[in-house]
Parts: sequence; structure tokens; C-alpha cells
Amino acid sequence: MHKSDTPRTYRVKSFGCQMNVYDGERMAELLAEQGITPAPEGEDADLVVLNTCHIREKAAEKVYSDIGRLVKAGEEAGRKPMIAVAGCVAQAEGEEIMARAPAVSMVVGPQAYHRLPEMIAQAASGKRATDTDMPEDAKFAALPKRRKVGPTAFLTIQEGCDKFCTYCVVPYTRGAEISRPFSDLLREAASLVEAGAREITLLGQNVNAWTGEDVTGRELGFDGLVRAMAALPDLQRIRYTTSHPNDVTEGMIAMHGEVDKLMPYLHLPVQSGSDRVLKAMNRSHTAESYLKLLERFREARPDIALSGDFIVGFPGETEAEFEETLALVDAVGYAQAFSFKYSARPGTPAATMDGHVPMAVMDERLQRLQAHLNRDQLAFNQASVGKTCDVLVERKGKKPGQWLGKSPWLQSVFFEGEAAIGDMVRASLEEAGPNSLRGEVLEKVSA
Repeated sequence: MHKSDTPRTYRVKSFGCQMNVYDGERMAELLAEQGITPAPEGEDADLVVLNTCHIREKAAEKVYSDIGRLVKAGEEAGRKPMIAVAGCVAQAEGEEIMARAPAVSMVVGPQAYHRLPEMIAQAASGKRATDTDMPEDAKFAALPKRRKVGPTAFLTIQEGCDKFCTYCVVPYTRGAEISRPFSDLLREAASLVEAGAREITLLGQNVNAWTGEDVTGRELGFDGLVRAMAALPDLQRIRYTTSHPNDVTEGMIAMHGEVDKLMPYLHLPVQSGSDRVLKAMNRSHTAESYLKLLERFREARPDIALSGDFIVGFPGETEAEFEETLALVDAVGYAQAFSFKYSARPGTPAATMDGHVPMAVMDERLQRLQAHLNRDQLAFNQASVGKTCDVLVERKGKKPGQWLGKSPWLQSVFFEGEAAIGDMVRASLEEAGPNSLRGEVLEKVSA
């Protein structure tokens, strides 16, 4: 297409966190409302939206690399795709992107993508557009109703962050913490269920920081919202991520023992096992207070699967402090975890701290940490062998007649037999690997 044409087809490429996945899905629905259709597999799209993430190292450079590839592919095909850069890199570096990449037609931040239709019209008329405003909650009211989703769906309930961890750009790219209104969330959850969702994952930068009022004006915390979601009759499962230790409440702990639809899984990032490093990170919790929280969750729900986030090589981290992280990992026994090397983000306090750890040391520490985490993930899976549980079927497996779904503990379970996507089947867990389990179906619970 030429830049002055209105696009007929689109492709949204989302990178990074699950909130970006949610945003990407909503952008796709917004474009579909405008009559723009997904580009067929293997065909170039008239409009490409790069929905970016700023957390990883060299995030901006990767965006420019993607733009270059799109331009080159367009030139080879004798066409000019309309390119939009969205997400957190757009928010942080919007003006520079427009200056450095003339092929980009529009830059839109994560709080402004509901304005994509007007920006596309502006770009089609030959004018480049940038929108990185952060209006409170305006985008959700402007987005279309969810019409068709898979058996699992994401629902953003809270955005932004007020914690200001010294390594993190989220407060600058996603803004201050805001909670979406209770009634809006119940409506969207109901429309997701109507559109095919059997499981909903509630999302937020600090999802358990959500607060609001119910329809009677009564103040609610995060646990109150979860309990209200559980009352939706055709919703079978609820999950949530990512939670922050500082926002854990008595009600949040209690709900894990009292809400049947809430899955026995908790992702609670800790980042380090060293109190000195945690203080330098501005995490506002200690290793001991974190471990005590996990003990209380396990008291409420003894079979709960625990997950965490870790950063190795934070500025000034010593070998002894890293070994404190290993000791914390050994004490917890995580079912899953995410671990990363520290990466300096421009504009964050940690980027200017002394004592940056050499890359070779970070590499070696990350390998050691992941060896402990992988050991514990396999052990958790092996301990699940012999259990019987419900598995929500999400997709076909790699082999003919094979299906893949998730256990209550977020493990991938594959099995063979009669099933369909969206079915809930009861299965016995027969064999465990590091990343999945083999199950045998005992009966279909629901279709």
C-alpha cells in the first residue's frame, strides 16, 4: 500500500508481558471494528503495529531493527506498509522514534491506543501522529466489547506503578497506579465468558493493589473483586498476576483457601534474597518478611504452587549476596520462576549506581540460579504424579489426537483422547518432565 491509502489488513506484534498481550488483543479488536482485517498467514499487512516492551535490554534498538526489516521487506515487494509503534518503548521514546525512523507513521503509548482509528486516518492523509498522553482510564471506555476469545483470556484490572523500584521503567511508561471501576470489570468479565472464556487471568502491574467500590458503594480490595468474579456462573477458573508483596492483605491470603474458582497458584516476585540488595532496589520488604508471607499463603492453601521473579547482578551485588538468593530459592521450592540478568534502563536510579557487575559474572550467576530453579520446577512436577485434577483444554498438541491444557497449578498437561478446545477434563497425572506432564483422561467434566 501507499502511505496515503487507508489500510485494509493489519498485524499486531506484541512483545513482553501479559499486559502487552492484552493490549495487543484489544488493539486488534479495535482495528477489526474499523473494518480492517487480519492479514492472512504468510501475507504482508498494510498496517503493522509493533506493541513494544521496555523491560528487556536494548529494547529501543530492537524496535529500530524491526522497523528496518519491515521497510526492507516492503521495498522488495514494491509496497510501503503503514507502521505504528505502540507500547512502553513508544511511551518512553516517542519523539526520538519519530525523528530517527521516518518510515513510522504513528507512535502511540499504552494509555492512548484507543485513539488508533483517528491516528490511522491522520496517517492515511499523509500526516504522522504521536500520542503518549496518560488520561486516567479513558481507553477502556472507548474499546469495543469482547466478541470472541479462546478458553483462557486476560483482563487488565489495574495499571501503573507507584513503587519506583530503582531498576524499573514501568512508573515512567505506564504511569501512576489506577484501578479500573468494579462495574466495568464485571461487565467485561461477563462479556469474556459470553465470548468463550472459561478461565480469566486478572492482570496488573501490581494487580493486588486494585481497590474500588461495588454497586452499593461499599469499598472493596482485590480479594473482594476476586470473590465477585467467582460469582459469575459460567466462569470456571480465576488466576491473577503480577502481585507485589507490599500489597498483600489478610483478605488476599484468605481467598486462596475460600474461593474454589481461584486456582492454587501465586506469582509473587522477590527479586533478591539479600536484604541490602532489596533495599537498594527500593523493594520495601525483606527476605524474611517475604518468606513469612509465603508461609501464610501455604497455610491458607497447602497445595499452592509458588512462582517468583529474580534479578541477578544488580549493581553492587556480591557473591555472598547472590548466595543469599540461592538460599531463599532453596527455602521456597518454586514451582515456576522467571530470572534475568540486571539490565540498566536509562533514567532509572540504578543505572547511575556504582558497582556494576561484569557481564561474565552475571552470566555465571544466572546459570547457577536457573539450575536451582529448574531443579525445583522438575521436583514440583514429579510430586504431582499420581494426582487427579481438572485440565482445561487450550489447544491441540504436536501429535495427532493429542491435546494440551493447564492443570490448576498452571502446569502444561498433554493427553490423548476425545476432547475439544474449551473442554474441562478430569485427568490422572502419569508422568512428569521439566516443563510438562503426561495425563490420562478419566472423564469429561464440562464442554
